Amino acid sequence: MFNFKYSLKLRYLTLRYKLKFNSSTSCYNSHRDLHTVLGIESSCDDTGVAVVNSKKQILGESLHNQGRAHREFGGIIPTLARDFHQQNIDGLVSDALKQAELNIQDVDAIAVSVKPGLTLSLLVGLEHAKALCHQHKKTLIPIHHMEAHALTARLSNHVEFPYLVMLMSGGHCLLAVVEGVDKFKLLGTCLDTSPGDMLDKTARRLKLKLLPELAAYSGGAAIEKLAVKGDPHSIKFSHVMSTTLDCNFSFAGLQFQARKKIEMEEAKMGSSAAGSVIPSLENMCASLQLAILNHMAKRLYRAFMFCDMKGLLPESNRSLVLSGGVASNLFIRDGLTHIANQFDCDVSCPPPRLCTDNGVMVAWNGVEKIMKGIDLDVNMDDIKVAHRSPLGVSMVEEVNKAHLKVGRIRFPYLKQETS
Repeated sequence: MFNFKYSLKLRYLTLRYKLKFNSSTSCYNSHRDLHTVLGIESSCDDTGVAVVNSKKQILGESLHNQGRAHREFGGIIPTLARDFHQQNIDGLVSDALKQAELNIQDVDAIAVSVKPGLTLSLLVGLEHAKALCHQHKKTLIPIHHMEAHALTARLSNHVEFPYLVMLMSGGHCLLAVVEGVDKFKLLGTCLDTSPGDMLDKTARRLKLKLLPELAAYSGGAAIEKLAVKGDPHSIKFSHVMSTTLDCNFSFAGLQFQARKKIEMEEAKMGSSAAGSVIPSLENMCASLQLAILNHMAKRLYRAFMFCDMKGLLPESNRSLVLSGGVASNLFIRDGLTHIANQFDCDVSCPPPRLCTDNGVMVAWNGVEKIMKGIDLDVNMDDIKVAHRSPLGVSMVEEVNKAHLKVGRIRFPYLKQETS
C-alpha cells in the first residue's frame, strides 16, 4: 500500500542530499550565485596571489615584486626569478586567504597562469597550484596570461563584450577584439622589443640610477616622471614602420634611435659624461614618449578602421580597454584616449596595481571561466606551461590585406601636430 508520509520524507532527504552535493562540488555548478577562486600568477618576476569572487569582490590579495633584485643585473634572470617564486609563493597564498578570512576548503577552484611567460617561473606557480588541488580536491583552471590581462577591466569597470583591447607591457604589445571569455581576435602583435622593455633599457642607458629621487622607480615610470618637465617636440625621432599597413608594433627601432641620440649628447659632454646624466634628460624622455605614442596611435587608429569595416564592434556603447604596465603611463593613455574619442569609444583602464602582473587578474579570469563552464574538466596532469602562446585567432594578415592608410595623427592638446 502506498505510504504518503514515507514518500514525502524520501523526497525531502533526496532534495537535502542534492543541495549538499551541489555545495560540495560548487566548482562544477556554473549556475550558483557565488563563486570564489584563488588565483596564482608567476609568469615573470612578480609572484601574485589573490582571492576573488563572482560579486567582483577582491577578498584577499598579496604580491611580491622582484624588480629591484633584477635591476642590478640589467634584466630578469630566469633562475633567480624561479628561486624568488619558490621562496614566497606559499606565504603569499596563506596571506591572501588570511585577508579573505577563508581557508583553502572555502574556494571553489584554483586558477593559475600557465602561458605565456618564463618557463621556470610558470612551473613554480603550476606545481604549487597542482599540489594544492591534489591535497584539497579542488579544480585547477589553466589561465592564459594575456587573456587575464584583457579581461581584468571587466572586474574593475563595466565593460561588455565585444570590445577592443590594447595590451602594452614589459613583455607584450598587442591589439585584439575580445568577443568572449575565451574568444579573441588578434589584430596586431609586437614583432620585437616590447614597449616596457624598451623603456627600461633606455632608462638604464640614460643612467637614471644616478638620480637618487628616481631610485625606487621602474625605468618606464622614471622616464614618465622626467618627461613631465620636458618638451616632447624638442628632439625628433623618425617614425618606425611608417610604410606598413598593419597593426603590428616594433619598438627596437625607437630604442636604437634613443641610444644613438644619447651617445651624441654624451659626446658633447666629453669626459664628464662618465658619471653624469645628459643635460637634455627631460626633453629626451618627453620626445621618446611622443614617439612611442605616435607609433601606438597609428596602429590603434587602423584597428578601429578595420573593426568598422568588418563590423567587429557595436555601433554604440563601444569600449576600448588599455591594460598592461605601460597603460599606467598617463601621457600615452591620454593620447590613445584621444584616438578612441574620434571613434565614439569609451576607454577603460584597470587601476595601476591591476595593470601590472597580479594574482587578481588570474583569479577573476578563473571566476569568469567557472561562470561559463570553460576549462573545468581539463585533466590536471595534462596541463603544461608554455613559454610562447598566441592570443586567440589571428587576423593580422587580414588587416594587412585591407590596405588601410592612416593619415596625420593630431594631438591638439600638445599644440603641434605629429605625422
